[in-house]
Amino acid sequence: MSLESYMNQIGQQARAASRLLAKASTEHKNNALLAMADALEKARPRLIEENAKDIQNGKKKGLDAALLDRLLLSDARIDGMIEGLKQVAGLPDPIGEITDMLYRPSGIQLGKMRVPLGVIGIIYESRPNVTIDAASLCLKSGNATILRGGSEAFYSNQAIAEAVTAGLNAVGLPESAVQVLNTTDRDAVGRLIAMPEYVDVIVPRGGKGLIERISKDARVPVIKHLDGNCHVYIDDEADLDKAFKIALNAKTRRYGVCNAMESLLIHQAVAQQILPKLVSAFHEKGVELVGCDATRSIVAGSAASDIAIGVATQEDWFTEYLAPKLSIKMLSDMEEAIEHINHYGSHHSDAIISQNYSKTRAFMTQVDSSSVMVNASTAFADGFEYGLGAEIGISTDKIHARGPVGLIGLTSQKYIVLGDGHTRDN
Repeated sequence: MSLESYMNQIGQQARAASRLLAKASTEHKNNALLAMADALEKARPRLIEENAKDIQNGKKKGLDAALLDRLLLSDARIDGMIEGLKQVAGLPDPIGEITDMLYRPSGIQLGKMRVPLGVIGIIYESRPNVTIDAASLCLKSGNATILRGGSEAFYSNQAIAEAVTAGLNAVGLPESAVQVLNTTDRDAVGRLIAMPEYVDVIVPRGGKGLIERISKDARVPVIKHLDGNCHVYIDDEADLDKAFKIALNAKTRRYGVCNAMESLLIHQAVAQQILPKLVSAFHEKGVELVGCDATRSIVAGSAASDIAIGVATQEDWFTEYLAPKLSIKMLSDMEEAIEHINHYGSHHSDAIISQNYSKTRAFMTQVDSSSVMVNASTAFADGFEYGLGAEIGISTDKIHARGPVGLIGLTSQKYIVLGDGHTRDN
C-alpha cells in the first residue's frame, strides 16, 4: 500500500471512529481506559524490552543525555502511565454538559453543550509516555486520535499501541479510535497535517523546528507551543530560603522538560545574599552558568569566585536550553523583570518569589504567560499537577486553549435551542 493510500485509510477509519466515540457513554469510555491500564501492566516486560531497543539505537545515533532521559521507559514511568489512565477515568466527563441556559424574550431556551472536536492528530518526539497521555485524554473527551511518534521511540510506541488496542477490544470500542502510525516515513507527517477532510486539529509536541514547520504547513488548526523559555524572578522582598529551594528545583528537577527554568532573574538588592549560594549549588549539580556583567562581577567578588560564569548573549535570553545550562541576570526592580519576561520569554511558565502581595498581584496580571507562579516552582506547570490527569501538551496560544491542555481543551461548544412549537415572526 502506498503512503497516500495508507494515510487516507487511517483518516477514514478515524473519522468513522470519532462518530462512534461521540455517542459513547462515560462508563464505556472509563472501562476502556481501565482496560488499557490492565493491558499496560501485563505488557510491562515487553514495554521495557522494546524501549531498550530505542535506547540502544539512540545511543548509537549520539542522542544526548537529556533526550535519552525523555526516551526512557522505566518501571516508575510505566507506573505513571498506568496511574494517568486511572486518573483520567476518574475525571468528570465534559461531553454533553449543558451550561448557560437562559430564556430569550421570544420564549426559546438557549444554552451551550460541550462536544468533542472530532479527530485529533498528534505529532510528538522522544517521550513514549505521550502515546498514553494522548490516547487517554482524546478517548475520554470523545475524540478519535491519530498518533505519530518520533522515529527514535518507534519500538516503544508500537508496544504501547498494542496495549491500547487490547484495551479498546476488551470493551468493544473500535480499534481505530486510537491509531499509532506504523511508519517512520517523514512524509506521513506532511500528509497528516493536510487532511482537513479527516482531521479537525493538530497538536505538535517536540522541538521548536518541528512545531514551526507544522504551524507553517498545516491545513488544519494547530494547538501549539514553540518552546518553554521559563523564568524565575527573585524579588527584593523574597523569602530567600524559599527562593533558593524554588530556583534550584525549577532548574535541576529535570533538564529536558519545557517547564524547566532557563533564566534566573534576581533583584540587585538581594543578589549579594543569594547569588553566590545559588551559583555554588548549580555548580555542584553540573549546571553551566552564563550571566550579565553584574552577575559575573558579584560572583567574582564572593565565596563562589572560583566558579566560572560565562558571558550571556542576547541569544541566551531567548534560548530554551533543555539542558544543564542557565542564564542569570541582575535587575533593578520588578517592572524590569516583567519587561524582560514578556520580551524574551515564550509565554509558557514564569514565577515570582516575593512576600509582597501587591507585587505578586501585579506580576500575575502583567506577565503574559500561560502559567504564572507565585512562590512556587515552574515545575508545577503540568497537566498531572493541575489535576487534569494528564495533558495533551502545554499551549502558549491564546485560542483555542492555553496552558496545559486537558479534557476541556479537547472539546468545543455548540448552541442548543429548546422550544415548544416556537416560530419567529419578525
